[in-house]
Amino acid sequence: MWNREHVGRRLDGLVHHSDRAVQYPVVRCTQRSAEAGVVASVGATGDSYGNALAEASHSLFKAELIRDRGPWKNLGEGEIAVAGYVDWFDHRRLHGEIGLILPAEFVDGFYRQQNGSTQDEALIPRL
Repeated sequence: MWNREHVGRRLDGLVHHSDRAVQYPVVRCTQRSAEAGVVASVGATGDSYGNALAEASHSLFKAELIRDRGPWKNLGEGEIAVAGYVDWFDHRRLHGEIGLILPAEFVDGFYRQQNGSTQDEALIPRL
């Protein structure tokens, strides 16, 4: 949410999918999402098939950041490492599953095709 707001993208209509993991009982997380217009999409508790894409992303995150670059000295260093990883993953890392392009470019192309406009023109949230 921070990344999208930081670059001037809207959050209303954004869908966040989860398998009802630990973040949902956290009142601040659900309140902040609801206030921003983020729609919750939850699968059955513990249903790994319904959340397979998220689980695959978590596996990459653990391998490429946690195992390869950690541990960090404190929470601040960890937060900076996570923010850097997300930025790299979305804006610098080519993804073979989507045609060896960047996820941010893939999303822009999708919305251009759907709306006949760029993401910036439509103010549609990005990855």
